[in-house]
Amino acid sequence: MIVSGLDPSGGAGLQADIQAVTALGAHPLPMLSCLTVQDTRNVYNAAPVDADLVRQQLECLAGDCRIDAVKTGAMGNADVVGVLADFLDQHPDVPLVVDPVIKAAGGGDLADEALLEAMKTRLFTRADVITPNGIELAQLGASDDEETAANALIRQGCAGILATGGHGTGPSITNALYRPSQPVRSWQIARVGGEYHGTGCTLAAAIAAGRAQGLPLEDAIEQAQRFVAGAINHALRVGNGQPVPDRGVPWSGKS
Repeated sequence: MIVSGLDPSGGAGLQADIQAVTALGAHPLPMLSCLTVQDTRNVYNAAPVDADLVRQQLECLAGDCRIDAVKTGAMGNADVVGVLADFLDQHPDVPLVVDPVIKAAGGGDLADEALLEAMKTRLFTRADVITPNGIELAQLGASDDEETAANALIRQGCAGILATGGHGTGPSITNALYRPSQPVRSWQIARVGGEYHGTGCTLAAAIAAGRAQGLPLEDAIEQAQRFVAGAINHALRVGNGQPVPDRGVPWSGKS
């Protein structure tokens, strides 16, 4: 199940999630949390879906479909978070992957303070893993130092933080998994060009697809990174902003 916002450029958000999950052999159950005014350059406006409508969708789907994992993206507002959190309380064994979408790459806001607090208290503490980029991690963990910020979130109850390195520099992207009382696990993939529109959504959705298929968290992350690397290698020039990873490239399980 995917709970995320609509990006009309098709580069990020719900469409990115649907494409990634489908490519990895799982079936997406997409639920719209918010509408955005967005292109490949930035987000200019956003409006949440009515939380009661989200509740009705959750109840309807749960009564009909097996839900093997849940992935979240831009959530719209704190009320939508609350409805989803109440639903997850009734399904404690379903893996949850949270992409804590706060800002678009162009700087546009996608979360206010009430929404951030709701995610921290109701979703972060329930998730298998959250997948902040460097900018999001610094804000959420109140530190520009990755390890300090990740450990601050662990103290607040997070079971796993995958600190993604796509916003950094250098020849490689390093993604690091922080968990309580466990050594840090890091992965590296080659950095190709600059930044891409929708890589964070794609990575989190691909992790959720792996978890839905029964992969342990580390294996799901490793598979997701190979998938994202392949999609970046075939990126599309959709608009005048960031290129969009091509999640439709045939997936063989190899980068």
